[in-house]
Amino acid sequence: MSTGPGTPSVPAPPPAHETPPTPAEVPEAPPDTAGSVKPRAPMPTDPPAIPGPPAPEQAAPAPDKGPAASAPDAPAPVARERVSMFRSLRVRNYRLFFVGQVVSNIGTWMQRIAQDWLVLSLTGSSTAVGVTMALQFLPMLLFGLYGGVLVDRFPKRRLLFVTQTSMAVTGLALAALTISGHVQVWHVYVAAFAVGMATVVDNPARQSFVSEMVGPEQLQNAVSLNSANFQSARLVGPAVAGVLITTVGTGWAFLYNGLSFIAPITGLLLMRTRDLHPVRRAPRAKGQLREGLRYVARRPELLWPIVLVGFIGTFGFNFPVWLSAYADDVFHADAGSYSLFNTLMAVGSVAGALLAARRGTARLRVLIGGALAFGLLEIVAALAPTYWMFALLMVPIGMFGLTVNVTTNTAIQMNTDPAMRGRVMALYMMVFLGGTPLGAPIAGWATDAYGARAGFVAGGVVATAAAVVVGLVLVRAGGLRLSVGWNHGHPKVRFVPKEQAEGSAVPVTTAA
Repeated sequence: MSTGPGTPSVPAPPPAHETPPTPAEVPEAPPDTAGSVKPRAPMPTDPPAIPGPPAPEQAAPAPDKGPAASAPDAPAPVARERVSMFRSLRVRNYRLFFVGQVVSNIGTWMQRIAQDWLVLSLTGSSTAVGVTMALQFLPMLLFGLYGGVLVDRFPKRRLLFVTQTSMAVTGLALAALTISGHVQVWHVYVAAFAVGMATVVDNPARQSFVSEMVGPEQLQNAVSLNSANFQSARLVGPAVAGVLITTVGTGWAFLYNGLSFIAPITGLLLMRTRDLHPVRRAPRAKGQLREGLRYVARRPELLWPIVLVGFIGTFGFNFPVWLSAYADDVFHADAGSYSLFNTLMAVGSVAGALLAARRGTARLRVLIGGALAFGLLEIVAALAPTYWMFALLMVPIGMFGLTVNVTTNTAIQMNTDPAMRGRVMALYMMVFLGGTPLGAPIAGWATDAYGARAGFVAGGVVATAAAVVVGLVLVRAGGLRLSVGWNHGHPKVRFVPKEQAEGSAVPVTTAA
């Protein structure tokens, strides 16, 4: 991912500001002398920075040990440590957090499936399903930035106690209404809005708390595993929800979700606070919300990925509307088929998350390519003529959708100052999830008025167009050109600086 406007195709370096240095740790630099070397600005072809111990103020020259020590052509061998896909789980606090989220995420997906199917059963309207989604994500759109300010001001672990408890109470209340037979559609609307209000603080708190548990070195791996965790729950949650809905009713899915919050709350209680990586909290002051917006606006590597996921989240991720309509209207199936569609999408999402966990970097071409493939596959799936062709296309759609999400999330966190991370992540989640109140009713209306296929195609077209436009903007802003060449008999496509493409000795084909 980009580390600046001129390097959107190189790996994003890990942040070097997790623990702000004190004056005693980093002495003031001496005046420039003949023997000093000023640091140069990073170039687009520079490799990513590797964090290490702080260097002394002035290193003494090494004693001469002969030709072997002074030969410039004999670099010292570098020991390469084997990279584990699950390396961040070695951290005890993160392991507790991860296990708690496994249990809770299963309940979350069970409630999502049960909630959508309950509203569709009570009203028979895809628009009503869209309204439910809108109410759940409307608070993020209205108050998301204020939630980020709170996350930057207060300890994130304490905030998570409050938010997780409030969501547990909401799930138990909805379960009691449904099991007793007194539930009405407005009850579901109120519950969805209440969960949305808790999410305003819970989402940026959970996202930014990851760095405090694992530190900057394991951040990308932990973010990817979080996504794999959430998407893996889709393999279990929808399947269990489908069985419960068809056998004993939707209320029992709500009950499990309410009780499942015991696991993450217990994990938070068992954490060792001394093992956390402390970050500087923002003091209470005026203008902090505007400060966060200005911070993002000045950094293209943050701004344009957020714009891209905003369009995709608003118009391309309305799957509860589309999949319920395909199961009910197009293929004339039941809740089990709706659960199957979500489960197959989860298979692809887990694969995308695990692939992201193996990657050590977040790159522009991965983000733009994933978004483009996601939009095109939505169009193809919308026109699929058979039930099983549509169902199987959910796998690659889930994989590329998750690739976009993880790549953007990781790049934003790694390129954001810790003191600003809560506000930046709140803005990211506000755009990604908060666009649903706008997109879901539109998708529901288009589905009711023109059919499920037309609504799904429209979402894919918007996602594809957004990927193309944002990709071109980033390439132009970064002063890059598309380089197409050959590497050992295979085509090689990459973005390179214009100067490198024009002055390369290897024949390449470039396009602006």
